[in-house]
Amino acid sequence: MKALVYRGPGSKSWEDVPKPEIGTDTDAIVRVDAVTICGTDLHILKSDVPEVTDGRVLGHEAVGTVEAVGAGVKHVIPGDRVLVSCISACGACRFCREGRYGQCLGGGGWILGHLIDGTQAEYVRVPFADTSTYPVPDGVSDEAMLMLADILPTGYECGVLNGRVQPGDVVAVVGAGPIGLSAIIGSRLYSPSHVVAIDSRLEAAKQFGADVVVNNGREDPRAAIDDLTNKLGADVAIEAVGVPATFELAAALIRPGGRVANIGVHGEPATLHLEDLWIRDVTITTGLVDTYSTPTLVQLLQGHQIDAGRFVTHHFQLDEFMDAYDVFARAGETGALKVVLARAA
Repeated sequence: MKALVYRGPGSKSWEDVPKPEIGTDTDAIVRVDAVTICGTDLHILKSDVPEVTDGRVLGHEAVGTVEAVGAGVKHVIPGDRVLVSCISACGACRFCREGRYGQCLGGGGWILGHLIDGTQAEYVRVPFADTSTYPVPDGVSDEAMLMLADILPTGYECGVLNGRVQPGDVVAVVGAGPIGLSAIIGSRLYSPSHVVAIDSRLEAAKQFGADVVVNNGREDPRAAIDDLTNKLGADVAIEAVGVPATFELAAALIRPGGRVANIGVHGEPATLHLEDLWIRDVTITTGLVDTYSTPTLVQLLQGHQIDAGRFVTHHFQLDEFMDAYDVFARAGETGALKVVLARAA
């Protein structure tokens, strides 16, 4: 089969690799029907995730059709249309029992496209199929469901829920890429008084629910927050980029007693200004998505409470990964939010 293979820092190729086979009795083999590229894949190519080694098939998001299952799989059968989650869960370890699937001790967590071969391929082996896939409801498109593999639960759990967004809050979202936009959508579910998007991609932020937008290349984000809060600061600041400057900005925008929720994947140290924060009762959270919210988000998708399909800006055939990566990596020029690569009908 063909797959997108990591070949060291800055290098990748669409090449022939062996088709995956059932390895343990809890595995499923899924034919990939639709797949996307994540900002984390770009971090991998920048060497921000050194655990990814030469030869690894990238990708951790897919919608596909189950082709085969191991003898121990009870709830997934060949022919099922499923979402392949970015997080695999053994379902039995201490952290899985707490709903912290991202920290799975039984061989799960974020492993697809990281520690084992991933989804940017014609077929993928999915460990723990019963607890790591979700049925695609009738009437829901592949590309809309695909947005629930990673970005929507990540923005919702690591941003909105970790940040404890509440009615009336002023929420500052630093970064308006797909993850930041997901945090904006999720924040709106809790009726904040304002959602402030800070980035240069401001039209998309408005379309996804930000009522205040700040181009931090030309404007002072702190002044904008001060105007909304009588100089108090944001109730919640969500960091959705993953570079030191944006984390430090999020921390600088917060009010006393506020919450900073980090989502971004960081590949280098950021300065934590405890000389300013120690006295301000600020809570800072970090986290890898656990995907415990995926069933809730599926219900919201079915009920038309969220419009996941609007993330998709570019479409490609499954064998056009090199072009798709080029468009996605140049989002500032191309306007790309999420690119979807689909198997030809």
